[in-house]
Amino acid sequence: MAIASDQALRLDQQICFPLYAASNLMTRLYRPLLAELGLTYPQYLVMMVLWETSPIQMGELSQRLYLDSGTLTPLLKRLAAAGYLIRTRDAGDERRVLLTLTPAGLVLKQRARSVPAALASQFEGDPEQVSAFRGALQHLTRDLADKVAALSE
Repeated sequence: MAIASDQALRLDQQICFPLYAASNLMTRLYRPLLAELGLTYPQYLVMMVLWETSPIQMGELSQRLYLDSGTLTPLLKRLAAAGYLIRTRDAGDERRVLLTLTPAGLVLKQRARSVPAALASQFEGDPEQVSAFRGALQHLTRDLADKVAALSE
């Protein structure tokens, strides 16, 4: 059943708004926790990927975070200036940039271990429901990424 045109324009009928609002509020909960590490939320995302995989090509990082190089480059420069990573050209292909954690980046990982638990303590929720919701959001994100990629082809 289609929503009447006036109803379709109501904020409470949108899927994008609760996603936007939840993301904004979640980032605000992270802010004080990450301030202790000297990181912004996007920098934290970059570091989490690097803690999983280092070295990593910038293109792969871009795909994992759904961020373009114009957004990533300033983040990476600030993280490199802070001493957490090194950016180098791939010897096999000069067009590729490799990102490698430094010892300081590994130390930061140890300091960041408390962040997920500290964040989780700030909201209530059944762990199974949270896990199911995360899975649904991951599926939605992949589906939307495919749609966006198809638009740019």
